[in-house]
Amino acid sequence: MVSPIDVAKRLVLGRPFRSDRLGETLLPKRLALPIFASDPLSSVAYATQEILLILTLGGLAYLHLTPLVAGGVVVLLAVVALSYRQVVQAYPSGGGSYEVVAENLGALPGLVVAAALLVDYVMTVAVSVAAGVDNIISAVPDLNPYRVAINLVFIGFLTAMNLRGVRESGRAFAIPTYGFILGISVLIVVGLGQTAFGHTPIAESAHYQIHAEQVGLSAAGLAFLLLRAFSSGCTALTGAEAISNGVPAFRKPKALNAARTMTAMGVTAILMFSGVTALAMITKTRVTENACDLIGFPGDCHTDAQRTVIAQIASAVFGGNSIAFYYLMVTTALILILAANTAYNGFPLLNSILAQRRYMPRQLHTRGDRLAFSNGIILLAVVAAILIYAFHGSTTRLIQLYIVGVFTSFTLCQIGMVRHWNRELRMAGSDRLRIHRARAINAFGACFTGVVLVVVMITKFTHGAYLVVIAMPILVAIMWLIHRHYTAVRAELDIDPEEFVTLPGRVHAIVLVSGWHKATQRAVQFARATRPDTITAVTVNVDDADTRELAQAWDHNHVKIPLKVIESPYREITRPVIEEIKRQRNSRPRDVVSVFIPEYVVGRWWENLLHNQSSLRLKARLLFEPGVMVTSVPWQLHSSHTRDTLRVEHRAGEIRRGITGSADTARFGRRGHGTGESVSAPTDPRP
Repeated sequence: MVSPIDVAKRLVLGRPFRSDRLGETLLPKRLALPIFASDPLSSVAYATQEILLILTLGGLAYLHLTPLVAGGVVVLLAVVALSYRQVVQAYPSGGGSYEVVAENLGALPGLVVAAALLVDYVMTVAVSVAAGVDNIISAVPDLNPYRVAINLVFIGFLTAMNLRGVRESGRAFAIPTYGFILGISVLIVVGLGQTAFGHTPIAESAHYQIHAEQVGLSAAGLAFLLLRAFSSGCTALTGAEAISNGVPAFRKPKALNAARTMTAMGVTAILMFSGVTALAMITKTRVTENACDLIGFPGDCHTDAQRTVIAQIASAVFGGNSIAFYYLMVTTALILILAANTAYNGFPLLNSILAQRRYMPRQLHTRGDRLAFSNGIILLAVVAAILIYAFHGSTTRLIQLYIVGVFTSFTLCQIGMVRHWNRELRMAGSDRLRIHRARAINAFGACFTGVVLVVVMITKFTHGAYLVVIAMPILVAIMWLIHRHYTAVRAELDIDPEEFVTLPGRVHAIVLVSGWHKATQRAVQFARATRPDTITAVTVNVDDADTRELAQAWDHNHVKIPLKVIESPYREITRPVIEEIKRQRNSRPRDVVSVFIPEYVVGRWWENLLHNQSSLRLKARLLFEPGVMVTSVPWQLHSSHTRDTLRVEHRAGEIRRGITGSADTARFGRRGHGTGESVSAPTDPRP
């Protein structure tokens, strides 16, 4: 019989994988594309919309500038894709931007990039899920009041899928990703075909007028509006670096497969983004940050949501009630939600690398049952859920926090690659032409993304990006302090070969007792079995009657160790014991005091509230005392037997399925055998 918790865990995660099955989880290119490139591909669904949202601040007059802004985004997409092809080939070990910057520019710039990427991954989950829910609400407006709850449900689903493992999440997410690519491709072909044959599709918002927030812009004001629209359109680049972070997850040849996947991602994203932007112009789609700025908007502009740009284009091309329209809405919502999967792979991988280098807690380097970095996945889900809740699932508000981290990592990574190629040139032989070409690509990428970073910082700072600017230094400081702590601990624990090591002079055992019963008897037996130089039982007198009863039982059972009673006029237990141990330590500084504490093992959570509280407080205090060793001596109560039996039967089932290594491990935990910090007591029944 298996416990309900284990059943639920296995239903969500599946059977655990052995460590030697890690190679079976490596990805072919067809699965790597939906896993690592779903974010930049899905950005097609809202990148054009973000450009239109900014340009409409100046009214309809500025919408003709959309192709100019989109052209800049396309060039940037191509530059970034080419630049990161160089990264995956030069650094096939993974780590992407962080690895490049840390090696070529130093530890501190590396931490800046790591902080930028961590922020970016969290924002990817929040923005992608929020944008996906926006498209669901575009198809079913009645769901608008439940926006936040729907967002949180999808985050929970993504978390569960990724906890099942990279390969399984790839299979689950491949169909929606390729379905979205097919849907957008058909939309572009059909829409452009209708236009070519004289049946130009017209969006439902084409007849709307717009209340312009910015009227009579000067040349400088127009330039700023264009730059702000460009920085919003750069959301199309989010997640482009994820492939470079995940190279180790590819099948061999890893670098070549990753480079080809990067190329496929770049070409596909450029074609889809260009096509959607062209159709938005052809259909005269209108969208604003505030629905009340749309003159002619039906319904209540304060409560009703606008349809997204993709929804309006699909309705114009396919018809608002057609199967093709709903197919595209469903696949768009799915790809936007599943785009967060890019972050679910990149965030844990990056945290694992940082933890390995001791810039993050070591637990983030640990793989879970399904060989995924479970702790990193759960951490990402929790932070993203908090953001969704704090910003009420609003894509427009969340997206203002986006991009800054993306272009910080882009720029520093390209600068690091230039230094890498400079070093390679000094050692190169006949391959100098290839290195010169690669360096030129990365140098141009560094200049281009650097300019974009400045633009993004200026245009988005007051709209929410300042929060990211604050968060990144805080993250860097936290990582630096974690590293300093680990370094200090390692230095403190290093063994000096010249240091003269001496054994303790003597070992003095103290058994803490409160009454004479089986748990106390076991603790006394175990303490005697360790053969200390001296052994004493200690009790604290908080109740005279109980103390007299204990002393009588001690004498009656002829226990062969002395019982010392410590008076406690204020009915305290912890302080008198600590003071007694300190007295022994001060009188013999070179000796060691070993304290044995009987404890009950219970099977129900609420029973912990009724037992072991004094022992827990004592252990918490004793662990800080130098020269004091603490040993828990457990006694399993009957309530623990059922739980223990369930655990043993479950592990026996795992043994039959080949999960565990030895059947002997299933025998432990029975009554009469020690667990945790102790071993079994002697077979001699006499104390």
